[in-house]
Amino acid sequence: MKLSLSTIAATLTLLLGYSANSVVALPSTQPQSLIVAQAPQLTDTLIVPGERVGPVTRTTTRRELAKIFGASRLVDRNISGPEGMGSFAATEVNLNRGRSFLIVWTDKTRTKPLEVRILGTAWKTREGIGVGTPWSELRSKLGNFKLYGLGWDYSGTILLETSKLPQYKGKIMLQVDTAPNAGDRYPKDYQAVLGDGTFSSSDRHWKPLGMRLSSVTVILNPD
Repeated sequence: MKLSLSTIAATLTLLLGYSANSVVALPSTQPQSLIVAQAPQLTDTLIVPGERVGPVTRTTTRRELAKIFGASRLVDRNISGPEGMGSFAATEVNLNRGRSFLIVWTDKTRTKPLEVRILGTAWKTREGIGVGTPWSELRSKLGNFKLYGLGWDYSGTILLETSKLPQYKGKIMLQVDTAPNAGDRYPKDYQAVLGDGTFSSSDRHWKPLGMRLSSVTVILNPD
């Protein structure tokens, strides 16, 4: 027995609960890449040290993150503290075009952000400082500053109190690193700025190493 299209549609309505005005979606013949959900459009990529990273503020909760970016973009995990001390609840926010980041929470309830780290290249301060900023530009924006040597947990951390932006101390952490294989290409220069001592940005050994800003961490609730 052949069934009419109207009969089939009526049967689907009864079985699946569709309204009379619903459209029955047929399997898509488009390539899968064209129907994957797109990441939300994020235009606010401003870092305000100690205050916010785009829409993420001192009071943003895990639940609010899901509303802002979509639950499918979030991945919860635990991370170790500096030098392997302690364990912290964290949430990855996976966006595109250099906008991804990681929130570290003050506790397991994930209701108060401690800091935001692993920021993509789209995130910048008002001064234009962000991951990937080259050494020459950093020196122009920060002046002659001091920083920790390479090769340990606080490797390349800039001491902001010695820069043109001392007001950012305790609100943001900036770390620099060498270009890939710079240590192999310029071993003498690399060894000269290695270790947990402090060095001046004017030290001649930095120049051949291709230094650039490699990490930005924004502290929101330091307590």
